[in-house]
Amino acid sequence: METDLALADGRTLHVYDTGSGVPVFWHHGTPQVGAVPAPLLALPGIRWLSYDRPGYGGSTASPGRTIGSAASDVAAIADSLGISRFSVLGHSGGGNHAFACAALLPDRVVRCVTAGAIAPFEPAGLDWWAGMVAPDELHASVAGRDALAAQLASAPFDENSFTPADHAAVSGAWADLGRNSALATANGLDGLIDDDLAYVSPWGFDPGEIRCPALLLHGVEDRVIPFSHAEWLARHLPDATLRPSSSDGHISALDRVLDVVEFLHG
Repeated sequence: METDLALADGRTLHVYDTGSGVPVFWHHGTPQVGAVPAPLLALPGIRWLSYDRPGYGGSTASPGRTIGSAASDVAAIADSLGISRFSVLGHSGGGNHAFACAALLPDRVVRCVTAGAIAPFEPAGLDWWAGMVAPDELHASVAGRDALAAQLASAPFDENSFTPADHAAVSGAWADLGRNSALATANGLDGLIDDDLAYVSPWGFDPGEIRCPALLLHGVEDRVIPFSHAEWLARHLPDATLRPSSSDGHISALDRVLDVVEFLHG
């Protein structure tokens, strides 16, 4: 089921709900829409909830949003559906928006799972840029909105950012990600720009505030968000388990999500 939720501030969120099972919010990556990929829909006993982040698909843009802004949007969706407690699962930058819910909705989030999540911008104890094959987009984000928009307009995606395993995943089981990416940018780049700016800005919360159990999945061969980010996050989340996958990159690491149903069931 897909619906549009009108918020008190006048914005609209486009919401996805599979209708039954243990509630888990899916937080999509950048650029994507919230439609849940087919391999996740095949997992038993889970009620998948999701939404297009502001500026993507059917959701109103919200310039200046932080990663932490996701918590209030998710709370509004959960309230509208009568759901009090739920788990969160996010891929890539969606993992950081899952962290926001876990940190800022501590009485509601039961479990948190991320795959390929990014660490806060340039924290102590991490060379944030080391190992990124194509960091130009994030470098432009640091320079500001106009520089980022110009960079996105002139530079195609660097195929070397994906490992052979990633390319196989996108052309195979996770092909929905390619379709969702095209839908995400069909009406402009607002969502992508606002995501990128949020990644290099203060999150609006501290990862150390996350008290629920967190499972961090990350490909050791990840060229988009290097594995060192996962190691930093694992050291700074109070109840985190890092589960590396030695042969995976940024997309193929999603295959490991298929093994965590029991964890998500809580």
